[in-house]
Amino acid sequence: MINFNGTIQDNNSVLNSNNRGFAYGDSLFETIKTSYGKILFWEDHYFRLMASMRILRMEIPMHFNMEFLEAEIKNTLEVNGLTDASARVKITVFRNEGGLYLPETNDISFIIDTKPLEDDFYLISNDPYEVDLFKDYYISPSLLSTLKTNNKVLNVVGSIYAKENNLQNCLTLNTNKNVVEALNGNVFVVKGNVIKTAPLSDGCLKGIMRKQLIEIINAIPEYELIEESISAFELQKSDEIFISNTITGIQPVSKYRKKSFTSTISKLLIQKLNVKMRLS
Repeated sequence: MINFNGTIQDNNSVLNSNNRGFAYGDSLFETIKTSYGKILFWEDHYFRLMASMRILRMEIPMHFNMEFLEAEIKNTLEVNGLTDASARVKITVFRNEGGLYLPETNDISFIIDTKPLEDDFYLISNDPYEVDLFKDYYISPSLLSTLKTNNKVLNVVGSIYAKENNLQNCLTLNTNKNVVEALNGNVFVVKGNVIKTAPLSDGCLKGIMRKQLIEIINAIPEYELIEESISAFELQKSDEIFISNTITGIQPVSKYRKKSFTSTISKLLIQKLNVKMRLS
């Protein structure tokens, strides 16, 4: 069961061909992890969603506050029997039907759906995780490229490319040929005591987990966090590469081309992330 504008209903009775998210990608989404009914990093998710809606000139309803959406998420979890488990929650916001490229209204609707997750805490996987560059298409850096919109064709085609080449993921490049992010998360590159991640100005997603890890790393005196462009040449010179997203937390990269990597920093950060998760 899903939550459509505050009403719990069947998943098959909501979308049609006039839905602007379907027809034009006129839509935003937030993917959130919950643990036994607790919404992780909820404030960060909420404010990113509100900022993104403003950028897309969507009308934010007066009642669309943190308390309202939190209650709707918890109601959806309860209906689906997920208050005593961990879950993936997806909030999709789309402009209401009407118009072609030019909408007839800026009013919005929302859908909340949920799926169970196996892991309650963030864990480091020891399975092989090989990546390569995806160079068929490039990200054009702009404010829009930092948003979680429904325009994810590059990520879809890149994921197909990864599967065809027996890769677990790919790293994307922007039009300046800098490494921007992975297909499903932000990228961090470690060399010595310096941990680097791409700046938002390079076009990477304004990731919620990226934000948490930046705060964690900045609190560790032994390491220096730098938001700076990453060249493809740096990847093979690095000691460690890891990918971050809200659901997985941290995914260490074990291999890029002929180079294998350690996961020392990933294991350190995952411990601190789980502590932060419990306190959030």
